[in-house]
Amino acid sequence: MTYLLENPLTILVALLCITTIVLLVLVISMHRRLKRFLVDVDSQNITDSLTSVSTDLKNLQSFKTEMEAYLSGVEKRLRKSVQSVHTVRFNPFKGTGSGSNQSFATTLITEEGDGVILSSLYSRDHVSIFAKPIKKHATEHELSEEEVESWEHAKKGLK
Repeated sequence: MTYLLENPLTILVALLCITTIVLLVLVISMHRRLKRFLVDVDSQNITDSLTSVSTDLKNLQSFKTEMEAYLSGVEKRLRKSVQSVHTVRFNPFKGTGSGSNQSFATTLITEEGDGVILSSLYSRDHVSIFAKPIKKHATEHELSEEEVESWEHAKKGLK
């Protein structure tokens, strides 16, 4: 045994084996890190990985542009859709017993202040329904107290 330790060739071979093992561990470790860094499954080098990332980035930017255009259209349509509704029920004949609280005034308005006030007057004999348009938070038609109340509550619902 002492002969093996005294022989320079044996010591050199042992050092080379240890160095080889250490280098092999380092190469395996670096290969794992490189595989983690490479993005695409088919990537064999960094250039392939960067090309894949660049393509994905272009696709993402294209998708972002499409989404912005789509959301802009949705927002335009949303501003024109009914945003607030309020209904007031009332008895137009107060105290006569005819009609009870079956009459109503309902306001449907958009964010831009366009819409309609629907009113119904109910009596035992007949029902009358009225529609009064609203443009830019104004109407040219005379409104009853209940229609004004419905409209005011609907406008508050926009905020």
